[in-house]
Amino acid sequence: MTMHVEFCGEWTQLDEQKPFTIGRGGDLQIDDNPYLHRHFLQVARSDGLWWLSNTGSQLSATVTDGAGSVQAFLAPGARLPLVFANTTVLFTAGPTTYELTLVGNEPTFEVSDPAGATSGETTIGPVLLTESQKAVIVALAEPMLKREGTGTSAMPSSKDAAARLGWEMTRFNRKLDNVCDKLDRRGVRGLRGGPGQLATNRRARLVEHAVASRLVTVEDLKLLDLKL
Repeated sequence: MTMHVEFCGEWTQLDEQKPFTIGRGGDLQIDDNPYLHRHFLQVARSDGLWWLSNTGSQLSATVTDGAGSVQAFLAPGARLPLVFANTTVLFTAGPTTYELTLVGNEPTFEVSDPAGATSGETTIGPVLLTESQKAVIVALAEPMLKREGTGTSAMPSSKDAAARLGWEMTRFNRKLDNVCDKLDRRGVRGLRGGPGQLATNRRARLVEHAVASRLVTVEDLKLLDLKL
């Protein structure tokens, strides 16, 4: 099974005999971003499978099958087998969110019935949101939804997102809390506040999950122009 990585329109075929590193100073040099680990992710062949490992110490990544049917949270020290034809990886370092794709020519697993998947951390079920709740996510995810294949996007602050909607900060923060609480109850990690949980990290995790799971799409950008 051959494996390719695509980032910003550039394709690289991986060597089965050599681990491929991704980061600020890896084989794939993502960006000169001081918030990004020099070696953050690693793709390597082992035991008959390709594996994606998080070799960083601080950052996590959101990994999805590309269709938004199956999703996993890749924490530091964790690894996952790459069993899909297309695997999308999203991660945020500082104010910037990145997206890359891993493509294999012989997938060992395909999702045929997402609706019938069992519940759990790595599955995505339907989440019912009001228009105003979805608008909060879209306001934060707007740059990512508009990135048009560039692979990078800058996440707006809560203040800028609230201004984009024409809302007061108190209303925006209340809606953001409601959305995060709802998704947290569904098992989405990284959205609950607490010691060491920075507001920027929570917003980044929300955007990564929403885009990866197709909870919001380009079609939802119209919500930004409604008076909600």
